[in-house]
Amino acid sequence: MDQHRADKLNQLKGMDVQPYVNSFKAPFSIKEISGRFGKMTKPELEEKKYTFTLAGRITAARKFGKASFLNIKDRTGNIQIYVRKGDVSDEEFDIFKLTDIGDFIGVSGYVFKTKTGELSIYAEKFSLLTKSLRDLPEKWHGLKDVETRYRQRYVDLIVNSDVQNIFKKRSRIIQEIRNYFTSMDFMEVETPMMQPIAGGATAKPFVTHHNALDMPLFMRIAPELYLKRLVIGGFERVFEINRNFRNEGLSTRHNPEFTMIEWYWAYADYNDLMDMIEEFLRNIALKVCADSKITYGENEIDFASPWKRMTISEAILEMTDLSDDDIADRESAAKTAESKGIHIKDGWGHGKVVMEIFEELVEDKLIDPTFITDYPKEVSPLSKSKADNPDITERFELFIAGYEIANGFNELNDPMDQKERFEKQVLEKEAGDEEAHMMDSDYIRALEYGLPPTAGAGLGIDRLVMILTDSPSIRDVILFPHMRPEAGESQQTEE
Repeated sequence: MDQHRADKLNQLKGMDVQPYVNSFKAPFSIKEISGRFGKMTKPELEEKKYTFTLAGRITAARKFGKASFLNIKDRTGNIQIYVRKGDVSDEEFDIFKLTDIGDFIGVSGYVFKTKTGELSIYAEKFSLLTKSLRDLPEKWHGLKDVETRYRQRYVDLIVNSDVQNIFKKRSRIIQEIRNYFTSMDFMEVETPMMQPIAGGATAKPFVTHHNALDMPLFMRIAPELYLKRLVIGGFERVFEINRNFRNEGLSTRHNPEFTMIEWYWAYADYNDLMDMIEEFLRNIALKVCADSKITYGENEIDFASPWKRMTISEAILEMTDLSDDDIADRESAAKTAESKGIHIKDGWGHGKVVMEIFEELVEDKLIDPTFITDYPKEVSPLSKSKADNPDITERFELFIAGYEIANGFNELNDPMDQKERFEKQVLEKEAGDEEAHMMDSDYIRALEYGLPPTAGAGLGIDRLVMILTDSPSIRDVILFPHMRPEAGESQQTEE
């Protein structure tokens, strides 16, 4: 709290002024007033004296004794306010003199233009709505203050219109995604965020405890198994815009709480999913960015051209100096990986080793939208195997700007095969793999009732927003990202 502002607060209270009013009606936005009168001439406005009431936060002030100019901002824009002693009541002017940048005010007055042609409001009534007790930064220093920006997002939003625009664009991206799926006859649903079994992905979950039931629960790592239960139940096209939680590290592309859209489509396959994703992401880029070509960092990304599709092996051979022989079998792939500084664990099979090579040497080179296909069964416990090669699944991942954006596949609908894969995952978990899948007996039971041929996918909304807003970190597109505690900040710990 700033002491100078606190002193003003006490002065206001001594004047029997309520510095935090209960209600104030502002029927017009600044954008509405600017749009309606911005093109009118100074004489036209002086003749009509259109009167309005509006409200906003003071963002600038130039006080000259008996007359002052303020700038106020609401959710739609900025406008200048002219306050003159004698044109508002003496009491209102005394209150006005105790205002600061950051305070919220209400003003009634008529629209006019200054000598320089700036559209303004000539105040006839003035009200203090909320007294701000902290100074706003005069200048935001970008990356130098990045930690403060994330911790005090409310300040970031007040002083940085570019940050506000990122989150407005995020909201529009999500709305366009929702519009697309409902137009395709998909039904939006909600599934549990606390689950008795953490499933649908390979990730370490957060664990909590339900006291009344005296049982552990897991924060959702993915909604997949519940959404597929709905397809079994007869909802053939479902989607969920969902929050997931994974107990993993923080980075520019990872936050332990993140947003995805996941959807399931009966009587479609993973090729249909790739076509669908290419179509709706291209449309979103056009609607939100007004162009199919965007800039992300130093790269231009083209959403318009046909998107490339490669198998994992093809991508490794094209993007590295490796040959077929280098990844032909488990032994050669492991030797190749170690030579590239990639540590290989003893229990990994050929497919897992090849995936490590791909992730380390190829992913960050996939700038334009690229679908990677033919994932090993070993790393795809929920995907359907190819008919001509049971070790490879009918699965893809989409990469843009070096980020994995989407993951999709033909769903495994053979309950016996699924049970065997779960059992293998359980063994891996018992051997120490905290991200391995748990056994879900109820899901096996659901599959025994019959899952029709179905394709499903998940797409990371946070990463998509990063790309479409040219944001270098996932924290730039999450309003309140998780942070390490500040120095001296207390933490509750379990005994």
